Amino acid sequence: MKFVNNVELGDPSTKNQNFIDIRVKLLCCRYWYLDLWDCHDMVFPFWRIYWNKNEGGQLKLQDSVYEMTSDFLYIISPFTSFSTRYLKHHKYDSGIHVSGKNLSEKHNMDYYENKYLIHFFTHFNIGTPFDNVFPGIFKIELTEHLKERLVYLTGRLKVENHDFKLTFNLKLQAFIKEAISNIGAELWKTINIDSRVLTVHRYIEANIGNKLKNAELAALVNMAPNSFARLFKDEMNITLHNFIQNRKIAKACEIFEHTDESIESISYSLGFSDRYHFSRVFKSITSISPALYKSGRYTS
Repeated sequence: MKFVNNVELGDPSTKNQNFIDIRVKLLCCRYWYLDLWDCHDMVFPFWRIYWNKNEGGQLKLQDSVYEMTSDFLYIISPFTSFSTRYLKHHKYDSGIHVSGKNLSEKHNMDYYENKYLIHFFTHFNIGTPFDNVFPGIFKIELTEHLKERLVYLTGRLKVENHDFKLTFNLKLQAFIKEAISNIGAELWKTINIDSRVLTVHRYIEANIGNKLKNAELAALVNMAPNSFARLFKDEMNITLHNFIQNRKIAKACEIFEHTDESIESISYSLGFSDRYHFSRVFKSITSISPALYKSGRYTS
């Protein structure tokens, strides 16, 4: 007679399994027609996925230019400085200028495809440490499976673009995870960062509203402040101070997307001395003011 060990959760195996926890935080998802898309040197602390149904859209990253086609998704990692353009109606060589509206079922798609750029986009974060990968634009082939999901998402966005049901949320998250899984292993270097840096990284995320000091963070991993600062810069390719500022602004963007909190309230909740200090840091990172971000007029 054989006896089976009484294993918690009903798992008969004695081998531990280690999984990476991917938590998609959805910020926005829209399906627009654009007549102007002149956005220069945009830098935001979240992921983006872009897809255009018709041609004429262009992305630029330093000296690389991406002529966007409907056969590919374009994934942009956080803190990537990039520019966009709709060639048909190009007007501005600097600043952020966007003009367009949500598509709905009432729109004649043949007419709008001939006159405007048909643009799908979603903004999201996926948590520690994946929101701190190297900046870049990643061109991903639109597989049949991704195309099916995209048809569903764009179809639903033409019906409802405010209060999303569970099915839409699940399918959008599945679409995002499948898309980013096709980027490749070279992007995910941050999952192998030093455990001490990762410990501090998680502490920063959990205490983002506090005034975080280098000595306090270094003490968490029993290191001298200067030694830890050097280790952090070597591992993350950014100074500890700038990293904290970036994460505070990332949190501010998330709050702006999901609440009507005032700029003053958000600045204090994130540990800034006043609105003006917060606004200076926000603009230095994103190139636009928090008031413009809050208005949503820049969004694309």
